[in-house]
Amino acid sequence: MAENVKRRKRSAAGRMERSHFSGYLFAAPYALVFIVFILVPVLLAVVLSFTNFDAVQWPPRWVGFLNYITLLTSDEVFMQYVLPNTVLYAVIVGIGGYILSFLLAWMLCNLTRTVRTVLALIIYSPSLTTGVAMTVLWKVIFSGDQTGLLNSWLMSLGVISEPVVWLVNTSYLLPIVIIIGLWSSMGIGFLAMIAGIANSDESLYEAGAIDGISNRFQEMIYITIPQMKPQMLFAAVMAVVNAFQNGMVSALLVGNPSPGYASQLIVNHIEDYGFLRYEMGYAAAVSVVLLLIVQLFSKAANGLLTEKD
Repeated sequence: MAENVKRRKRSAAGRMERSHFSGYLFAAPYALVFIVFILVPVLLAVVLSFTNFDAVQWPPRWVGFLNYITLLTSDEVFMQYVLPNTVLYAVIVGIGGYILSFLLAWMLCNLTRTVRTVLALIIYSPSLTTGVAMTVLWKVIFSGDQTGLLNSWLMSLGVISEPVVWLVNTSYLLPIVIIIGLWSSMGIGFLAMIAGIANSDESLYEAGAIDGISNRFQEMIYITIPQMKPQMLFAAVMAVVNAFQNGMVSALLVGNPSPGYASQLIVNHIEDYGFLRYEMGYAAAVSVVLLLIVQLFSKAANGLLTEKD
């Protein structure tokens, strides 16, 4: 009897080990990609941030915290232009785009399925547009002569009497980049919100109507949002990451660095030092600071949207 019990335990343990092995096997491709393309580059960036490395001379020369000290105390461009521009851009495009994504998703889910699908595809499509195609489109809109779409429209309305050179005037560069960022911010987080709202439990709306909820706004606050906290958290993290990593628009529109550093973001600063000046150690230090800022904002979003219980 005891021998049979032991045999069954060994058989169950063997099945569990095979099940674990199958799980590890399925997770291995993702783990390999994560290690090679995310974990290793991050670790290398952290190590290089403590060195003076110009991508030519080898090995890199160890300088300790000198790059970080220089960044925070001597880099006037970073402190006066890059950091304020990035924070302003991230707040407007990240938070504003997040709120806009939710409102658009909520409004679309009040429509019929066919109309919702078509409109969702139209709203989502700008996030799929390549940087070059996006730049060509917006350069036509903000062209500095009277053939530019915006200048032509404003002149026809009598708002301006002569063309405005939008992409040269430093007062307009950051607002233009922010507008383009908002236009293309309806990405995967937007689709996640649509999925969360569309799959809400309909019985809760019926119960809410019985309990006194009388309009769609109350339904959104008391029923819809509490049901889709996971989707909202995912969308918030994606909004933060996309807002801080977006620097391609400014570089393609006006070059890198931008005139007067008016639309210079942290990503542009990294590219400037890393791939134009070949100061890889300093660029790595800036990238580590960017990583810490993104992590801080992601933790804040996690704390706001995660259930406390």
